[in-house]
Amino acid sequence: MAQGIPDELMMNTALIKDLADIAKDAALLQGVLMRIQETPNSSELVTYAPLTLFPTPVPKAVFLQALAVQTHYNTLVDKISQDPDFLRDALASTIEVDDFTARLFRIHQQILKEGRSQSIVLGLNRSDYMLDHREGGTSSLKQIEINTFAASFGGLSSRTPDVHRHILKVAGRLEESRSILDNNPAAGLAGAVAKAWELYGSKSAAVMFLVEESQRNIFDQRYIENELWKRNIPTIRKRFDDVCQTGSLDQDKRLFVDGLEVAVVYFRNGYMPQNYVSEQTWDARLLMERSLAVKCPDISTHLAGTKKVQQVLARPGVLEKFFPDQPQVVEQIRATFAGLYTLDMGPEGDKTVAMALAAPDRFVLKPQREGGGNNIYGSEICQVLEGMKEDTERMAYILMDKILPSPSQNYLLRRDAPLQISNCLSELGVFGAYVSYGSNSQV
Repeated sequence: MAQGIPDELMMNTALIKDLADIAKDAALLQGVLMRIQETPNSSELVTYAPLTLFPTPVPKAVFLQALAVQTHYNTLVDKISQDPDFLRDALASTIEVDDFTARLFRIHQQILKEGRSQSIVLGLNRSDYMLDHREGGTSSLKQIEINTFAASFGGLSSRTPDVHRHILKVAGRLEESRSILDNNPAAGLAGAVAKAWELYGSKSAAVMFLVEESQRNIFDQRYIENELWKRNIPTIRKRFDDVCQTGSLDQDKRLFVDGLEVAVVYFRNGYMPQNYVSEQTWDARLLMERSLAVKCPDISTHLAGTKKVQQVLARPGVLEKFFPDQPQVVEQIRATFAGLYTLDMGPEGDKTVAMALAAPDRFVLKPQREGGGNNIYGSEICQVLEGMKEDTERMAYILMDKILPSPSQNYLLRRDAPLQISNCLSELGVFGAYVSYGSNSQV
């Protein structure tokens, strides 16, 4: 059995080929779409988004655990974003050596100095997990990271269940098809954006999606846009250049872009250094942060999602600071932590370096970057750490225990890729949405 899919089905090449063709058509019918790489800013030619032929089962207890802890993670991120002393102390070593994080932190400091223009906080995040399997047969849910900035695929994942239900029905697996749960994160994410827009208090103001230059994944965002339009909430899509050229604040710090008032800035761009191509781009980010518009995320919530903060939270006693007299909440969050280790200068960081060099396959070396593809594994950890083990440059990284999931066999459907069985390592992503307003929060 391949995690619930019988071997005779997995090995039936004729049926698999038919199912793959049907799955691609079903994805197109359901709107599980991306623009093609050759023309990322045009919808004249689109293709199905990469997906598996069959769904990946998740143990019920693990799934319910991930859902239950998500509201606590929402609260934690919100509390961190409201605690400038914690952010300062947590990121002190990182901003010495990581220019990008330092630049973000300077904006954060400037906003604190001027005073926040907007007390409404909107958080849309996604916490990613793997099931960690250890010797002796034990397994546990472990967090890879929490994404507080531009957490994607809430739209496309809202339509994927119907694709997989259809495939299982065609394959004669009716009972399994009934086990697939409904999933509509797009509506939940849009609901939080709508609440922030409502609290802002201007029906003529828009929700601005701050988007990338290359927009292959536009349909993922369109689902959220459409949910907002159903509520008669206007949306616009603008790039950093648009804000540079037409953005301004009035005397009340209301943000206007291209003459239109902006109630909510929903950042889908701005989480990587290469997104800031000029000083004007940084000025545009500061302009938006200084404005009355609700930011998703605001600069402090952006910083709350850094890898260094993730590592500091794993230290003894830190979670208790945010959840005093709530030991059960602390226990639920801490149970999802993998081992996380500092690389700051000093004996503790030196111990981490020695540990990683002695057994590099046990760990992942993580820089302060989002967007995937930045982590360092195996022998490459030795190459990187040997070159900086006595240098402050190492403080730009953290070390994390490598999670050991069990692979499952499936077919990966991707444009122009061969149809073959693959050993797949899956993540479970749980979306969270919250709006806080002064001392009031809706999680």
